[in-house]
Amino acid sequence: MKSSNIISSKERGGGEGKGLTYFKFKGLLQRDHWISPAYVGTDSDGMIRYLSEAPPSDGFGLEAVDGYAVPGFQNAHSHAFQYAMAGLAENHPVGTRDDFWSWREAMYQCALSVDPDQVEAIATMLYAEMVRHGYTQVAEFHYLHHDKDGHHYNNPAELGERMVAAAKRAGIRITLVPVFYQMGTFGKGPESRQRRFISKSMDKYLQLFEASKEVIKHYDGACLAFSIHSLRAVELNDIIKTVEVMPTDLPFHIHVAEQKKEVTDCMDYSGKRPMQWMLDNLPVNERFHLVHSTHLDDDELSRLAKSGARVVLCPSTEGNLGDGIFRMKEFVKLGGRWSIGTDSHIGINPLEEFRMIDYRQRLVTNERNTFEGDAAHYMINEGIVSGRKAMGIESRENFEPGKPLDALVLDAKSPLLATTSLKNIAATIVYSADANYALGTIVNGKWIVKNSRHNDGNEIKNNFAQALRQMKNR
Repeated sequence: MKSSNIISSKERGGGEGKGLTYFKFKGLLQRDHWISPAYVGTDSDGMIRYLSEAPPSDGFGLEAVDGYAVPGFQNAHSHAFQYAMAGLAENHPVGTRDDFWSWREAMYQCALSVDPDQVEAIATMLYAEMVRHGYTQVAEFHYLHHDKDGHHYNNPAELGERMVAAAKRAGIRITLVPVFYQMGTFGKGPESRQRRFISKSMDKYLQLFEASKEVIKHYDGACLAFSIHSLRAVELNDIIKTVEVMPTDLPFHIHVAEQKKEVTDCMDYSGKRPMQWMLDNLPVNERFHLVHSTHLDDDELSRLAKSGARVVLCPSTEGNLGDGIFRMKEFVKLGGRWSIGTDSHIGINPLEEFRMIDYRQRLVTNERNTFEGDAAHYMINEGIVSGRKAMGIESRENFEPGKPLDALVLDAKSPLLATTSLKNIAATIVYSADANYALGTIVNGKWIVKNSRHNDGNEIKNNFAQALRQMKNR
């Protein structure tokens, strides 16, 4: 066990402990070690100003927490409105084929049925549930832009603004990712059912992006990224131009090669597979976050790993939609980087996402060592490092002075954790824990969820229930 650096009194603007709020955790997980015990002092903005195994000399009012703190997770891919349809596309009539493409019909109906107030209520409930499960940041891959008739709101980013308001209310950080969605599929115009998504030209998308810049100013916990929905959803030349003109310091998100039909259609239209086209035509690098990337050949997998781009895996949704299994074990051995997301939110527990990633590889390889060494600690670290990159945030450590205290805290008295040595705590958490293990979630140095109760939970639930009753889709 090692101590982290303590920020100096000069940097802190006062003597040790002055004006700070203190926590004492049984353990706190850094990238290569546990701090145990861990004393953390935060200022009024929730920034860490003290971090050590040693107690502060004047830590009056310290809150002792009998729990293990792991860094708050990043949900790198979310379509918030789809939470309203979770569990509603699981009735499969005898003799019919149900796949991703038929599932989209139910998604379109959901997208066409919600008004702005309902969208905000749904997103707020979803984000509150994310916080309860340990997510402290979300990248909202936002393509629901227009009214039910497909007309622009007076504010082109009206519904993006609702996402930011929802995140603020739920107490989660958000990276708003306005999505360029132009076409129905390769070489074909949009369908009527897609009318709420469509920016007809790159100029229209740029107007949406500029409006989105303004709405994130309403919340200190908001950042911005940009996105193309997929190769099938925007003219290929416009994809190249959009990437060329957008700020180079922002993350770029895109769906790639999720479905086999998508790969075939792309080959027929462009002469190349989706990932191959991207690697040949775009400056794919570490600011690219490529969602799903399910169907890759050997050359694509190798080139992708070397590029430094991150894959965003959404195991619960990918399983639910029958997408396929990403070649994770091979990708990691090639040096590939990845993060997690929950996409359609059929599941929203980060620990379950990690387990699904690992167990699917075990099933297809018949081997248990998907990752070398401490697999749990590796998955947490990679999820955090690449997840923060997806949000547009750089960091050196899981917890560090000058950065916010964002943490999921697990109950040290839970039966398994109470009887486990420190070296096996991370593995016990990742492979055994569920939501019942959580003492709560801290964002910006404050408990947002404690003992499974969100600070604003009752009103959030009431607004959500009212929205879904109005929709009449359940």
